[in-house]
Amino acid sequence: MRLYLSPPHMSGEEMRFVQDVFAQNWIAPVGPDVTAFESEICAITGTRHAVAVSSGTAALHLALIALGIGPGDEVLCSTFTFAASANPIVYQGATPVFVDSDTQSWNMDPELLREAIIDRIGRGKRPKAVVVVDLYGQCADYERIESVCREFDIALIEDAAEALGATYRGTSAGSFGTCGVFSFNGNKIITTSGGGMLVSDDAEIVEKARFLATQARDPAPHYEHSSIGYNYRLSNVLAGIGRGQLRVLGERVARKREIFAKYKESFENTEGISFIPHHPAGQSNAWLTCIVIDPQVTGATREEIRCALEREDIESRPLWKPMHLQPVFKDAPSYVNGTSEKLFANGLCLPSGTAMSTSDIARVVEVVRNALRPS
Repeated sequence: MRLYLSPPHMSGEEMRFVQDVFAQNWIAPVGPDVTAFESEICAITGTRHAVAVSSGTAALHLALIALGIGPGDEVLCSTFTFAASANPIVYQGATPVFVDSDTQSWNMDPELLREAIIDRIGRGKRPKAVVVVDLYGQCADYERIESVCREFDIALIEDAAEALGATYRGTSAGSFGTCGVFSFNGNKIITTSGGGMLVSDDAEIVEKARFLATQARDPAPHYEHSSIGYNYRLSNVLAGIGRGQLRVLGERVARKREIFAKYKESFENTEGISFIPHHPAGQSNAWLTCIVIDPQVTGATREEIRCALEREDIESRPLWKPMHLQPVFKDAPSYVNGTSEKLFANGLCLPSGTAMSTSDIARVVEVVRNALRPS
């Protein structure tokens, strides 16, 4: 049986909510479960306002619009991430400026961020916002990053798509900066099949996003539009799935951390394999267990190990290819220190689904060990 990287894991609670949705005929894109889902996310994250949308990408797009990002603007963005963190910047006609990672958490390097801002200002291009990604379920160093953003009066957007359930200095992921973004894609720690959420303590930002996400319909008995809107609202049916998933969020986070710990224990005495470091000020949700392979020590490259796993019907995946190396962003400015390039060259995400058994983990470990050829 194929072992997937991070498949959906239903609890059984979801069906009860979905059945209620059907019983009440609330199938339309908005409804009581959407409102309840938004309120429950606020309660979990400690944020004041939320709007449920069709994807994390849509949430980020709406955040940029609400902050007034437009043609000619520059937005600083983590380079070590998925393209969805950067694409909405381009949707707005703005230019992404990529910033590399630190070695403590693999998230955006606060010092490099500061250097980038100073350099952009020196070139006559004051950035309008910063998009920081909480990578692989771990919050960035927000104490330092928020300080930099305050120093230069630049809006901060937290891309917490992978980090629901994580904390930094006791504060929930998604609650840092001006607004935060979550994804409920099928591979995330909880899923609505497809969906996302924009959260903020600023009611005006969330209400503007809500308005734009519903095709920007002006208050009128007929269809009146004075702004360009988007079809970004989350289905009430999918919100029901999300509400059921939230009931087991704590269990899912605990299991992700157990899986990470088991992998780490299994490779404790294996030279040449290291794990994503966890920042001492935070608690990761351990969304994906990520390793770095030193081919000089192990005698095997990341790609050789990935292919060995694939031959055994086990899905694994290289770490993110940095955005500054992507062909589509080849002309974008970037501030790099080599960290993300090294991680991409040697890093691998291991299967981390919360329904994995102990024997599943042992199966992965055995294949990886057998692929090593230490000198």
